[in-house]
Amino acid sequence: MSKRYWVCKKEELEPGACKLINADGRSIGVFNIKGTLHALRNLCPHQQGPLCLGKISGTMLPSDVGDFRYGLEDQIIRCPWHGWEFDVTTGKSVFKSDQVKLKTYPVTVESTTSKSTVETYKVTIEQQSVILHA
Repeated sequence: MSKRYWVCKKEELEPGACKLINADGRSIGVFNIKGTLHALRNLCPHQQGPLCLGKISGTMLPSDVGDFRYGLEDQIIRCPWHGWEFDVTTGKSVFKSDQVKLKTYPVTVESTTSKSTVETYKVTIEQQSVILHA
């Protein structure tokens, strides 16, 4: 069973936002992409740049010559060091999606009152919190 880490209250992670946490020495970015939560290792595979500090946007899509199509709005993260692009929802590289993929982690929204590493206990429902499973 994976360890669980408290990230923040659900309402603190608005669509388009990222929250960085330290999970046993690993920097992980938790994103709200259009209301769905995703988590990526904060490490660009190119030269280990702080990927999750990059800009979230869209990207150019494959198209015919002379046809320029923009898409995947608000789900592409661009590394701030050298511009490598990744789909936050899958962890896959935009350029070589079949060869380069980021480490992703499951994220859930659970009822808890703890802000530290989350142990499994029965709790009363008081607030909605975002929990990372790493």
